Amino acid sequence: MKKIIPPLTIGLLFPSLAYAHGTGYGGGFMAGLNHPVLGLDHLLAMISVGILSAQMGGRAIWSVPATFVFVMLIGAIMGMRGIQLVSVEHGIAFSVLALGFALVAEKKLSPILAMTFVGFFAIFHGHAHGSEMPYLAKPVLYASGFVVGTAGIHIAGVLIGVFAKKFNNGAQFLRYVGAGIVGIGFHLIIM
Repeated sequence: MKKIIPPLTIGLLFPSLAYAHGTGYGGGFMAGLNHPVLGLDHLLAMISVGILSAQMGGRAIWSVPATFVFVMLIGAIMGMRGIQLVSVEHGIAFSVLALGFALVAEKKLSPILAMTFVGFFAIFHGHAHGSEMPYLAKPVLYASGFVVGTAGIHIAGVLIGVFAKKFNNGAQFLRYVGAGIVGIGFHLIIM
């Protein structure tokens, strides 16, 4: 009995962990913010976009993530309007895989090619955000939330990439991160 009491006491300090289906944010800004942050597939793809842009350097640091966010909004509007896309979840899973491979390859893509590459996948991510918008959500608040969440994840990826490049083995570290993301991407595809 003495071994059970400390974990139970600690568990009482975290009552929000008992929510199995969301955290009660309704459909506003926080619901939108949570969608990219709490979904592993979205999180890994978006952090990969940031790291990829840092690997490229120059204007790509802002233009590649900005393209993702812009095209993601177009996909979200499509999802909110009920416009169907084929295999959205597969497109998202494949984005994790492909972006992971891009990190492993560490090839300098032209900015236009990189923007096209991430824009293609952003449609799927945006569509998922838009089509999964809570029924009572205010679309502008919800969209603002997932835009801020996505931009924040991109910034985190850029910071990881820029910081890693300052070290001798930084490029190798980023390739290992990419390899891990590839593995998770394969898992997401076969799930």
